[in-house]
Amino acid sequence: MAKRQDKPDETCPVARAVDLVGDRWSLLLVRDAFDGTRRFSDFQRGLGVARSILADRLRGLVEAGIFEVQPASDGTSYQEYVLTPQGEQLFPVVVALRQWGEQHLFEPGQAHSQLVETSSGKPLGWMQPMAADGRVIAPGAVSVRKVQ
Repeated sequence: MAKRQDKPDETCPVARAVDLVGDRWSLLLVRDAFDGTRRFSDFQRGLGVARSILADRLRGLVEAGIFEVQPASDGTSYQEYVLTPQGEQLFPVVVALRQWGEQHLFEPGQAHSQLVETSSGKPLGWMQPMAADGRVIAPGAVSVRKVQ
């Protein structure tokens, strides 16, 4: 896979974000971190990804400030990959992708994993963009202000 190249003249936030976390392995690493995975071997076992690809993606996500490396929480000599506050802010992105996938990529009644609130056991509400005043806002009600 080609290395991501920084494009300091890129003015689109979506393009910059996709350059950083838009490939399959990077997003699945973030997803698994939200599910509690922290060690290299656990990421590899869960995803079935080649060690070289996993090492490359984790290195890039650490360099980007999405993960940080910490000593293992159990006192062993291992290291753990922990989401930073910046990485935790990807939670709505992962939830929105999950919900879109649930709605469009499964047949009615087809089994799939489900994200539920821990305390209630109930599924999360549908992720929707909101205006500053809290109104749900549709795609046709927004525009992009291009940099001149």
